Amino acid sequence: MKSYKVGSNEEIEAMAAIYGEEWCVIDDCAKIFCIRISDDIDDPKWTLCLQVMLPNEYPGTAPPIYQLNAPWLKGQERADLSNSLEEIYIQNIGESILYLWVEKIRDVLIQKSQMTEPGPDVKKKTEEEDVECEDDLVLACQPENQVKTLDFDVSENRTEIEELPPIDHGIPITDRRSTFQAHLAPVVCPKQVKMVLAKLYENKKIASATHNIYAYRIYCEDKQTFLQDCEDDGETAAGGRLLHLMEILNVRDVMVVVSRWYGGVLLGPDRFKHINNCARNILVEKNYTNSPEESSKALGKNKKVRKDKKRSEH
Repeated sequence: MKSYKVGSNEEIEAMAAIYGEEWCVIDDCAKIFCIRISDDIDDPKWTLCLQVMLPNEYPGTAPPIYQLNAPWLKGQERADLSNSLEEIYIQNIGESILYLWVEKIRDVLIQKSQMTEPGPDVKKKTEEEDVECEDDLVLACQPENQVKTLDFDVSENRTEIEELPPIDHGIPITDRRSTFQAHLAPVVCPKQVKMVLAKLYENKKIASATHNIYAYRIYCEDKQTFLQDCEDDGETAAGGRLLHLMEILNVRDVMVVVSRWYGGVLLGPDRFKHINNCARNILVEKNYTNSPEESSKALGKNKKVRKDKKRSEH
């Protein structure tokens, strides 16, 4: 498959025309785009989001800055795919390569779909199995002295409300081209947690975020304890920090999702500050906790020294 040499603006127009709704503009000025790629548009088994930022020097002398987003893409598989994309760039320096990248990723997804194992998009799981599968993702994000996390099978006496709760969206925080935005919903059962996530992912911009970090706490009256969990979505330890904040603020029956759109500049520890500030602001705004000043005091009083592992970013 041959690449073609055009300016980045022409390439962007061509990509939008070719891929239609799969192509999403994150920031037109900064030239940040996302494309959702599936093995099969009508019946997807494997899906991946490719987020790219096109520097001014692209395609002449610089490659796109890219991020591969998929919960299942880890370790050697991620490294192999990244190497394949970088090899395509090296073979086509100075030429437009986004189309080649997208089709290479689609080829990889099609190969995966031809394997016997069903993909994450079609695998049917019970709620209990779902929790077991998520254990690997959340082991690194369990705060110290955590209240016991229960299975999704809550007491039979508790009536599960299967209605989609209202979802509120916080004011975005932008720093060095990265944007953070919190979303909040009242939840009283794990089924609602899944419903909120599914609803948020219907929004193309939220679905294309580099990370959608979340945590929730549900108080079980009969057991006098909390059902709680968190998810990093690739931002190591961010879910645990978010859940720890919610514990310190003593909030209950609520979930918070923080979306981050990576802008190409590493933020270091500041990214965790922005994630927690977004979350705390919306919790205060929706009256789940005290004022920001009182919350800050509570954070100061309850802060514990923790040994932080080395954390990766984006």
